[in-house]
Amino acid sequence: MPLVTIEIIQGVFTAGQKRDLIERVTDAVVAVEGEALRDVTWVRIQEIAQGDWGIGGRTLTAADVRAMAASRSTHSS
Repeated sequence: MPLVTIEIIQGVFTAGQKRDLIERVTDAVVAVEGEALRDVTWVRIQEIAQGDWGIGGRTLTAADVRAMAASRSTHSS
């Protein structure tokens, strides 16, 4: 029974986005291991408090993550 844990900074994803993550990650596991594992694939999302996560020596907030995502979408256009 696969267990996938996704850690995210609290406040970054909406409830709908988290549902989408769970659905798509489950679909990815099923694509590799077969449909028989769909009903026993567990996906959990753990939210880490803002400021309890860091990158490059500095803490991150939800606003920081949103700014990074916006920057990436601007650069990829």
